[in-house]
This record gives sequence, structure tokens and C-alpha cells, in this order.
Amino acid sequence: MMKTETSKPLAFRRYPSTTALQCFETAARHLSFTHAAQEMHMTQSAISKQVAQLEEMLNISLFYRTPHRISLTPAGKTYYLEVLEILKHIEVATTSLMSHSDNTEVLKIVSHPTFCSRWLIPALKGFSQEHPLINIDIKELAEPFFSEDQNVDIAFLYGDGIWGGMEAIKLFDEYCVAVCQPEYLYDKNQDKKFCTSNVDNCTLLQLSSRPSAWYEYFKQQDISIDGTFVGPRFDTFHACIAAALLGYGIALVPLRLVAPELQSGALVTAWSYASKGRGSYYITYPLSLGRSHKVKVILEWISAYLETSNQHENAIDFVF
Repeated sequence: MMKTETSKPLAFRRYPSTTALQCFETAARHLSFTHAAQEMHMTQSAISKQVAQLEEMLNISLFYRTPHRISLTPAGKTYYLEVLEILKHIEVATTSLMSHSDNTEVLKIVSHPTFCSRWLIPALKGFSQEHPLINIDIKELAEPFFSEDQNVDIAFLYGDGIWGGMEAIKLFDEYCVAVCQPEYLYDKNQDKKFCTSNVDNCTLLQLSSRPSAWYEYFKQQDISIDGTFVGPRFDTFHACIAAALLGYGIALVPLRLVAPELQSGALVTAWSYASKGRGSYYITYPLSLGRSHKVKVILEWISAYLETSNQHENAIDFVF
């Protein structure tokens, strides 16, 4: 019986050099050894030699060569896309390392996009000045991770507070309010009181991930609405708020995420009711990082911010 040979990793000497990959990528991007040489500050023959050695090592042609031009082979096109990603990763890793001194820590944070821009970033104002040896790296994800296996230190999540392998500390409950441009309210609802006939004439902006939000909003008030809610759908609360500011219609959004617009008068509440959401907002971290210095620092910072912000706002009453 013939044995099937399993794939083995390349010996170190068989890896292409970074210089060879850069020469190939540049030549492939320009489809010219001459232009690649100009960009790389090398001679044309040196570029050609690096590419030829790369092809010899791979035992495959990456370029079609004619007296006047070069073009990528099918294998060359595939390899170019892979090499491009490799070089990007090297650049990002190198730049990140060079930007941090030896005695600094990187605090990796993930958050929902709207929560990040409208609550987290204001909450972290002054953090870097107070803790210069902790560098913040924030990633916005529509669906942040729910596992300790990810390379993340802190996650700001919305839900029930239960995530496997994670410690979750509740920040606050979610209360959603119906908001719109002042002019829109006066045009559609001049007496400022809820009226089913007025709702029929209003455009209710929808959040794609919460298709039943408006039903729940009215159900909590024991209000029965006939028909179907129809309106533009958006992926994020940020987009819903932006649409409301432009007069698209009425958006149902978390109060804390739209507080600045309500306080400034750019938006007003269409109806005097705040519906309680099914979940709450939490700051979470892997159980394995419970003793981490940087995690302790950010937890203390957020706790202090909450105490300060809660002194200046009542989560519901200040709006109405």
C-alpha cells in the first residue's frame, strides 16, 4: 500500500526573504521592473534577480516576460494577493511595536461601534494622560467576542451579563427613547401627545438587529397598534441617530447614547416614555486577567467615570 505523504513545514532556508517578497509585490503592482526599481531604490537588474530567485525557490513562474512588458501568471496573481496581506501584517506589527516603549502595556478593547463613539470614547478622555504607560487599542465590532479565547483584554457588551469564561460588571440598564428633529415632531405631532393617528403618519426608523423594538416600545405602554411598522432600516444606532437628525423620521435609541443631542435640543423626544431594554451594558474581561494591572486600572477608571456622570444626569428624568 502506498503511504500518503503528509505536508511538512518549509525548512527555514526555504522561506523567501522579505526583500524578495517586497521586490515581487512592487513589480507586480507596477507590472514593471523599472518602476519597481525606482520605488525600491534598487537597480532594475537587482529587482529582476530577486524575483527570479523567488521563482526558482517556488519552482513556478510568477510573471510572463516579453521584450516590452511583464504580466502576472495565474499563480502570480494568487501569490501577489497573499504576499500583499503578509507585508501589510509585517508593517502593522512593526509600526505598533515601534510606537510603544519597552515598559508600556497595550490594553486591547472591543466595543459595539455606537457605544464606542458615543459613550466609551468620552469615558476614556484623559485616560492616556493619567496612565501614559498603558496604550489603548480599541476595535469596533458589530458583534464583539463572547469568549476568553480571543486576544482581547476588555469588552463592552450588551446582553444578560452571562458569557462563558468572562467576568461581567454591569454598567447600567438600557432605556430607549423615541427621538426626532424638533421640526419633525411639530409637523407630525403638534400636541406632543401620543396619538395612534399620528403614528400612522410617522416614519419609524428601524434597527436591523432589533426588528421588534417598536412593537415592544408600544406594548410596554399597553398601546395596541394596527398594521406594520414601515421605515428605513439601519445597521447601527449611530446611523439611526444620524437619520433622525436629518429629519428622516423617529428613531428608537438608547437614552445614554443620544443624551448630547437631547440636551442641546438638536433632537427631542417624540413621546414621553422610555422603554426598558431586554439587556444591559456590561464591562467584561477574561477570568484569567482578573489580576492584570491594566485591567484593574481601566475598571477603576470606568467606575469613577460612572460616579461622576451619574451625578450630572438622571438617566430618564432630565429628558422630559
